[in-house]
Amino acid sequence: MGIKIDVDKCIGCSLCVKACPFPGAVEVVDKKARFTDKCTVCGACIEACPVKVLSREGVEQATAVDVTQYKGVWVFGETHEGKLANVAMELISEGRKLADQLGEELCAVLIGKNVEGLAKDCYAYGADKVYLIEGDVFEKYQTETFTKAYTNLINEYKPSICIFGASTQGRDLAPRIAVRVGTGLTADCTGLAIDPETKLLMQTRPAFGGNIMATILCPNHRPQMATVRPKVMKKAEPDYNRQGELIRFDAGVTEADLAVNIKEVVKQVLKTVNLEEADIIVSGGRGLGKPEGFKLIEEFAQLLGGAVGASRATVDAGWIPQYHQVGQTGKTVAPKLYIACGISGAIQHLAGMQTSDMIIAINKDPDAPIFEVATYGIVGDLYEVIPALMKEIKKIQES
Repeated sequence: MGIKIDVDKCIGCSLCVKACPFPGAVEVVDKKARFTDKCTVCGACIEACPVKVLSREGVEQATAVDVTQYKGVWVFGETHEGKLANVAMELISEGRKLADQLGEELCAVLIGKNVEGLAKDCYAYGADKVYLIEGDVFEKYQTETFTKAYTNLINEYKPSICIFGASTQGRDLAPRIAVRVGTGLTADCTGLAIDPETKLLMQTRPAFGGNIMATILCPNHRPQMATVRPKVMKKAEPDYNRQGELIRFDAGVTEADLAVNIKEVVKQVLKTVNLEEADIIVSGGRGLGKPEGFKLIEEFAQLLGGAVGASRATVDAGWIPQYHQVGQTGKTVAPKLYIACGISGAIQHLAGMQTSDMIIAINKDPDAPIFEVATYGIVGDLYEVIPALMKEIKKIQES
């Protein structure tokens, strides 16, 4: 697959070069456009070409489906060690809003062994129905069995929307299902909404390295599928008085569908921080100026009973381990309190923490983008501000 060019008709205007978002992907040589191996076939050059000599090569048009046959919003009820995962609760809560806007049912899909008892949690967070697929073959998550089961369920009941957590399981499962049912998938969404006119799912995610936010639609194929990063959506208050309908489904999956047998699961305990579960996070950025600055951040976080976060720039510089990173390529967090110290507020970082309940920003630059999302902003040298704050906090704690 690539960009096809009618060389004889190319006028060498260079508009394709200007339109291309990838440096070096297209160039003009001897007054003719030429594409390099850096081309991603995004198609920006095709729209920009004034003489229409460019086209995609080797791309087949998928057959559209009758979208009127598909109804309902589904959420994958991911489980861990016999419990419903936090991301599943978050997405069921969000799915309830989407289903209400569409006037359709919200359904959760539970796959596993002895997971029927989790249906009550799905109802509590807003599900109208739970599709239950149980069996010994589903005791542990395996790509082949879960993919076949979920695909067969979709083909039987035809949902309009399927949402998965952008977790290890969700990122493995969702794209395989999308290929099987012949639809698209938007990965790592940070926002979901229903278009009031078309009733299509508006799937928003960072694009081009986080420099823009893209809203993606899937008008001609079903189901509309998306993965959403944990902690992006807020969990609703559960109502355990809610009841729903339980539908058992025989997915037709057997041991013969397994390509791999899991003999043993060995858990290794590492001394890391669980940023996604922390109520308070103090994060340091490039404004620290030196790796030793994280000693102050750690003291501040310890005083508050919180965890230490970091921007990508500090992780890339080797100042702090990667598991502290917050942002598009790190952890998505939503603590009760997020304190950003010396962080400018690039969109990649904001994508990972802007849903925090309260954000306090400390930065010397009054024009730093972080102040646009901050609940409270302090303009000043963090090496003066943080010690002063710690002094006052200690006084309060002592009293």
